[in-house]
Amino acid sequence: MENLRAFTEYLVAWAFRYSFARKIMHLEKIQATRKVVAAAISVLLLGAATSVQAQVSGNVALTSDYVWRGSSQTREKPAVQAGVKYAHDSGFYASAWGSNVKFKPDNNASSEFDIALGWSGKLAEDWALDAYYLRYQYPGTQGSPNWNEVNAALTWRDNYWLSVGRSTNAMASKTTGTYALIGVRYPVNDKWRFEGTLARYFLDSAYADSYTHGSLGVVWGFQAPFEARLTLHGTDSAAKRMFPSMAGSRVEFALQASF
Repeated sequence: MENLRAFTEYLVAWAFRYSFARKIMHLEKIQATRKVVAAAISVLLLGAATSVQAQVSGNVALTSDYVWRGSSQTREKPAVQAGVKYAHDSGFYASAWGSNVKFKPDNNASSEFDIALGWSGKLAEDWALDAYYLRYQYPGTQGSPNWNEVNAALTWRDNYWLSVGRSTNAMASKTTGTYALIGVRYPVNDKWRFEGTLARYFLDSAYADSYTHGSLGVVWGFQAPFEARLTLHGTDSAAKRMFPSMAGSRVEFALQASF
């Protein structure tokens, strides 16, 4: 366990250095966060090694722009992203996902970690549910940008889904927010598929106007498990007012893999 923890602490430390950690002034907070994240990953990996009733999966991506709910999280710069998920046969799971970020205005954030605890499984032959508690964590930032959200996604025949997220501290604003999204996936063949989403973020008017965004993408599975994805994002004027120069129309290209 100690060797595993030391190894994962090394990986997390490398990720922090890559994400411009040298520019972050609160070094003590960063070091503490490294240990917390490394310990969490160690628990996931150790559990996977000792339980035959569990499964570990993961994903990695290199994208030209990290776009979250219609707006760029990297000032339209590339992002390196990776995630790991530990799932039990009962349907309960824990996951961790990370990316480099660069916000505008700058709050010293250079990395984002999304930690989730949830349950997913079949409700019927064609229906599946994924319900989870999500924590957005931004180590070493100014102020209090971290926040939580409860999410649920209902999927029909693996290709149509409706998801809803609810927070009493949406985007760390100390106001409520509800995010609703519908999505569709159209497989052309074993290598090509189209994907589209349409979403509305219902925000407290005391914080900002609610806004709408959508996406249309094509995915090419050129060599399993690797895929190339090209996505066109678009938002309404309310999003542009909320995220000046970071929302609106934009194109994202990504190379991704799941394992």
